[in-house]
Amino acid sequence: MESKRISECPMHGVGVRPDYLVGRRLEQVVASWHLYGSEAPSGPLDVWLIDSEGVATRITTGSDWCLIVEASDPFAGYNMAESGRVEVASISGETPFADHLGATVLAVSEESVQDNGRIALEITFDSGRVRCETWSGDLRLSSK
Repeated sequence: MESKRISECPMHGVGVRPDYLVGRRLEQVVASWHLYGSEAPSGPLDVWLIDSEGVATRITTGSDWCLIVEASDPFAGYNMAESGRVEVASISGETPFADHLGATVLAVSEESVQDNGRIALEITFDSGRVRCETWSGDLRLSSK
């Protein structure tokens, strides 16, 4: 794995460099979840970090298993008929980012693999770290 310089994903490009988050406070986290019948939700599918400048940074996985980081506003949830639905809402405690609401971003680091682009992003707050990574096409979030 390579860090610092991100190779470009062939399908999604390089996305944004999340360095702009450094020095900003995490004000809100919005996430999307796949809900199917009475099963526990899977996901999150996407997370949006809304910072003290009002910028929404979306973190999600691509169809080729890269980690996409882009500036985009949260979208509305939608119904997929017999395949369930996707709900989009502010989170209160469902992701590791909830522990860092109101915290300032001190640093970001990225990991990539040659010819496939970004595979991980780690965000360091004054209150701890959150690692975002793609794992077999799923978005995985963990605290450190």
